[in-house]
Amino acid sequence: MPALLHIHASPRGEESYSLRVAKALLKEYSQAHPSDTVRTLDLFAESVPEFGREVARGKYKILHGREQTEEEQRAWQAVTETIADFTSADRVLVSSPMWNFSIPYRLKQYIDVIVQPTLTFSFSPETGYTGLVTGRPAALILARGGEYVPGTGAAVLDQQRPYLEAILRFIGFADITTIVVEPTLLRGPDVAQQKLDEATAKARDVGRSF
Repeated sequence: MPALLHIHASPRGEESYSLRVAKALLKEYSQAHPSDTVRTLDLFAESVPEFGREVARGKYKILHGREQTEEEQRAWQAVTETIADFTSADRVLVSSPMWNFSIPYRLKQYIDVIVQPTLTFSFSPETGYTGLVTGRPAALILARGGEYVPGTGAAVLDQQRPYLEAILRFIGFADITTIVVEPTLLRGPDVAQQKLDEATAKARDVGRSF
C-alpha cells in the first residue's frame, strides 16, 4: 500500500502556517488516494535519535571496517531504523518554518541522522556522490516571517529553501515541489492571510496530483 510520510518541523501547533498549508495538501491527497496511508512525524513531539558520541564512533567504525561495541550497535540501530522508516515512504512531504534564515534544529537533527553513506547516498572516485532514495516525489511547504524573493537583496539570507532542496537532491530526489508562504509577519496580518490563502490553493492543487 503506497505511503506518504509528512515530516512536520514546527512547535507552534495549529498556529503554524506551514502546518496549515500542509493539512490542505494532505486533505486533497487523501481524497484523491483514499487507499494510501499517511503518517505525520512531528519532530517536536516524537523522539529523534541523538547523533552523539556512540553513534559517531559506530558510524566511523563501519566506514573503516572495524567492529562496533554493543553500545555503539544499539546507538547505530536507532539511526538505521529511522532511515528505514524514511525510505519506506513512497512520497515525502516536509513542512517547516524558517528559523534564523534556516531550518529548526529538530529538522536539522533529523536530516543529520538520515543522510548517511551506503544508506541514503553512496560515493565512488569514478562517479562521485549518488543519491540512493530515488523514484519518488517530495514536496516542501516553507513558511517565513519575512520575504526572500529571488533577485532581491534579502534572497541571499535564505538558507532554508536552497538547503532543503539541495539535501533532498543529494540523497536522490529528482521530483521536488516547493510551496512558500511569505511574509507571515513583515507586512501585517492582512497580507499574511492573503499569502496563506494563495499557498493553500497551490497546496490543494499539488495534493491532487502528488
